[in-house]
Amino acid sequence: MYRRSRVLAFFMSALALGASAQSALDNGSGAYATGKYRNLFKEDGRSEKQIRVKIDAAYQQLFHGDPQTQAVAFAAGGNANGPLMYLTDWANHDVRTEGMSYGMMITVQLNHKAEFDALWNWAKTYMYVSDPKAPSYEYFAWSCKTDGTHNSEGAAPDGESYFAMALLFAANRWPGGTGIYDYHAEAVKLLTAMVHRGVITAPGKYGPQSVGPEMHPDPPMVLFVPEMMPHPFTDPSYHLPAFYELWARWGPPQDREFWERAADASRAFFPKAVNADTGLAPDYANFDGTPAVNRFSQSGKFGYDAWRTASNWSVDWSWWHKAPKEQALSDRIQKFFQTQGIDTYGPVFTLDGKPQGSVPGRTHEEHPEGLAGTNAVAGLAATDRARAKLFTEALWNTPTPSGQSRYYDGMLYLMSLMHAGGEFRIIQPKH
Repeated sequence: MYRRSRVLAFFMSALALGASAQSALDNGSGAYATGKYRNLFKEDGRSEKQIRVKIDAAYQQLFHGDPQTQAVAFAAGGNANGPLMYLTDWANHDVRTEGMSYGMMITVQLNHKAEFDALWNWAKTYMYVSDPKAPSYEYFAWSCKTDGTHNSEGAAPDGESYFAMALLFAANRWPGGTGIYDYHAEAVKLLTAMVHRGVITAPGKYGPQSVGPEMHPDPPMVLFVPEMMPHPFTDPSYHLPAFYELWARWGPPQDREFWERAADASRAFFPKAVNADTGLAPDYANFDGTPAVNRFSQSGKFGYDAWRTASNWSVDWSWWHKAPKEQALSDRIQKFFQTQGIDTYGPVFTLDGKPQGSVPGRTHEEHPEGLAGTNAVAGLAATDRARAKLFTEALWNTPTPSGQSRYYDGMLYLMSLMHAGGEFRIIQPKH
């Protein structure tokens, strides 16, 4: 009885500590506190019906359109947990945690539970690393063939981040699930691994591989990859302070203070990472914001990963209103792209603004729809409303991606429509 009493006292103390930390959090003055989300398309004169029709049409094309030219999501039979579906990078013939987690976020936001569950079932069945001896144990293999065979055993933290947030939203929207559909339990397990997973070393195809947590402890920043390396670095587009704030409220109680610090660290990091004139962020950066050069061919350039960075800080401003510098960053990047021709700029630039064209190995894109989307989302934080409206209109006039480039561009395009149309929201717990 004494031992049971001590255990109960410890448990109640932990709950009280978590509740105390949560009550002390600053809720800001954005959409989390007010429940009000800006609708850039409505501000631009579109009706709510027009906006919903446009978002639904893009969803139908990318998830249920022509399989050869439009769709990126494909049914893949079923198993004991139910139907399976994967979302593929059509041009590269693989399935990535990036796209699967984006698909889950889109479907939970738009209330498509069947598709959400089928995507999650495929990810858990084929991508999840369940072997405790494997270096990426408790993470997801970032790239698989469409039959589920792993192309890589490594993990990419942008995928885990979107998986965790989508699962928490699903737990709030569709509570009461069991097994792999106990979304809250699955999210907590993943968030715990991201922060606390111990280093595991094992032989690999290219020699020994050592993998640790996906979050760097100090500064508390997301790593580009959790593989152990002498000089770890980050990816600016992986920083999601808007999500971290929610994990500081809904995540594992022992890590809530960590996620609050991570949100603050990302907000301080963004102004250091972007160019002072153009607002362009590098694909990879050191923790002090300097470009992580000589890592990959895109290390010091504004490339495909970096497209997402402005959207990340702008959504953070929209939801929380805690970092006014994010407004200046949005003004800066929209001003730069206005000079490049709102309807004609290309995909890759040096940080000081020199166009670089497409990267070898990528499908040629003269004016990528995904970047048009994220630049429009920057309008959620921009103070120059007249200029922001130009980007909103440009996104509205951009057709849903099709053909070879429809995967990455399509996911960013659709999520950008949702952000700009006020349909990408914090799904609160049901009380």
